[in-house]
Amino acid sequence: MTSLWTRAGKVFTKSRASGLSAKAPKEMGSNSAEKFYRIPEGKGPHSVGCTDLMTENAAEGSFLRLYYPSCNATDNEEAPWIPDKEYYQGLSDFLNMYRVVGERLFQYYVGSVTCPAKPNADFKPGEKYPLLVFSHGLGAFRTIYSAICIEMASQGFIVAAVEHRDESASATYYCKKKSVSETEEESTPNMEKEWIYYRKLKSGEEERCLRHKQVQQRAQECIKALNLILKINSGEEVMNVLNSDFDWNKLKDSVDTSRIAVMGHSFGGATVIESLSKEIRFRCGIALDAWMLPVGDDTYKNSVQQPLLFINSEKFQWADNILKMKKLSSNDSNKKMITIKGSVHQSFPDFTFVSGEIIGKFFKLKGEIDPNEAIDISNHASLAFLQKHLSLTKDFDKWDSLVDGIGPNVISGTNIDLSPSQGE
Repeated sequence: MTSLWTRAGKVFTKSRASGLSAKAPKEMGSNSAEKFYRIPEGKGPHSVGCTDLMTENAAEGSFLRLYYPSCNATDNEEAPWIPDKEYYQGLSDFLNMYRVVGERLFQYYVGSVTCPAKPNADFKPGEKYPLLVFSHGLGAFRTIYSAICIEMASQGFIVAAVEHRDESASATYYCKKKSVSETEEESTPNMEKEWIYYRKLKSGEEERCLRHKQVQQRAQECIKALNLILKINSGEEVMNVLNSDFDWNKLKDSVDTSRIAVMGHSFGGATVIESLSKEIRFRCGIALDAWMLPVGDDTYKNSVQQPLLFINSEKFQWADNILKMKKLSSNDSNKKMITIKGSVHQSFPDFTFVSGEIIGKFFKLKGEIDPNEAIDISNHASLAFLQKHLSLTKDFDKWDSLVDGIGPNVISGTNIDLSPSQGE
């Protein structure tokens, strides 16, 4: 119901007619008409690098993609958007497709898509950056919100995009040591990937019970990621089990430990709320088109003390979900809600940028609003909100009006009818 592709479960089953543009990023020139099909670059003053970090040889460790301000890395190629074929298999499972078909289609359409960040580029030292922890939606994984994460990094944030291992990602993995007999053939002698795929609801299983259990784990994974980045910031050595030449020592003393926020989409929005309720070091949170079902009753009772911004799409929300948001935000001027006109649930993940116009709208990957405009509104409102509540000395306050729902294609509050007859 609140999947990465709400009402788009068959988007890749329509063969090549789906119109997804995978080859565009490598083929187009600067003046190409296909520029629209590219994941947008960051608009801030910083170049952006990215690198992956995984701790421990077990599922209990942390796994995240770090987006960060980088030194200019003109020689580096851009990072692959979907890094392993197993993610195609997981997406196929999630979309109820045969893996052999799904993997081939995903590879054909998006196999060459890159995101505009340079892998393992040198970290840009010299200032303390605020930290943003990002939580993905149901059926997604750490790389699928790169447009948002890259923009935040370009504006001077360190962004830790967590890959959740609660079986809500379409696929994820941890590394484990190989048995002796296996080590001789492989190029990475001692480690192998153990994949964890999306778990579907079992027959007769109540969804709220499963999702509440998962959101507890997700919140702990966000807090664990926060602790990990702060440990690196303090100069502690952290063992990255992934092969990488990124110099983590350069992050020492580069995080502004007094300016930390949490952000997420859909199930990740619920994760934001749970994380705020459990960890006071998150000074504020941003929930993008949040799915409120997983949020526990105790969270409503105890409320969330930190400032919270709900950014909703026009087409996804419904009365009961909005009423739960209002239950958390009533009578608190530091909790805001806005709605982006013409947007859909998929206006936040990257798939909105790599799908063709007609099929993108048919399968609700695009709304009536231009995807670039929708993501700009979301990012600008987020930056204005973060400036206020993290006390940043930037110029993001030029977008303050968006947080109040003032401006083209944005409204304050919700477009949903909340009259009593609609609320139940």
